[in-house]
Amino acid sequence: MTTGGGRRSVSFIVQRDGALQSQTYRVPVWVLRTLMVLAVALTVLFVLSVAFYAPIARQAARVPSLERDVERLTTDNARIRELAAALDSVEANYERLRQMVGADIVPDRVTLASQLPIAPPIFASNPLNPAIYETEPSVPNHWPLDQRGYVTQGQALADSTMDDHPGIDIAVPVGSLVRAAGGGTVLQTGEHEAYGRFVLIEHPEGYQSMYGHLSRILAIQGTPVRAGTVIGRSGDTGRSSAPHLHFEIRHNGVSIDPGTMVKETR
Repeated sequence: MTTGGGRRSVSFIVQRDGALQSQTYRVPVWVLRTLMVLAVALTVLFVLSVAFYAPIARQAARVPSLERDVERLTTDNARIRELAAALDSVEANYERLRQMVGADIVPDRVTLASQLPIAPPIFASNPLNPAIYETEPSVPNHWPLDQRGYVTQGQALADSTMDDHPGIDIAVPVGSLVRAAGGGTVLQTGEHEAYGRFVLIEHPEGYQSMYGHLSRILAIQGTPVRAGTVIGRSGDTGRSSAPHLHFEIRHNGVSIDPGTMVKETR
């Protein structure tokens, strides 16, 4: 190290192999210090870049996998939306079916999904508008149900395109009260291949009324019944595709349309 004119410097003597003279290089101290500071700074920057670059590189390596995951999730979300739309459509159709069939013949979804038994709803008659039944034997001119029902099949005579269907089918839930449409005598009760459990009542003036597909028979054969007496509960027995009451009126052994006799509205 040499000094001259107040400036400090460092001399480097370079002797080449086979050369007789050497070369001397003088570098100011401030230059060396600056180079050292730069070297330290570069080293620190290098270390920091390595420290920060490694996680970035790892994350960058995951980008293709993440893109595939995003694409799969997007596809799954689209399928979920399609399934949700299909489920909404099914639920809407289910509710429309329940409204068309009526009287909760198609069970409510809440009842189906519940782990606990749910009691069926109980309907009370309007005390301000009670049904008026005859106390003596009478022709069958009363609606046989308290429960609101829907006529799903009407009276039909056999022809080339349609099978004979005496009476009407009224869709109601299993267990609905079935009442005698008129006063008379229980002519016959039992089970039939087509009618299932049935009650047949003899009325005055050559009339009879038939109640088919019952789940329970509450009338006793050979006993008199007044109009409005509960004679059974509706069901799905016999040749039946869904719970309903088959209501039939006969006059002198010939089935007639109950609509010509029963004028009550429900």
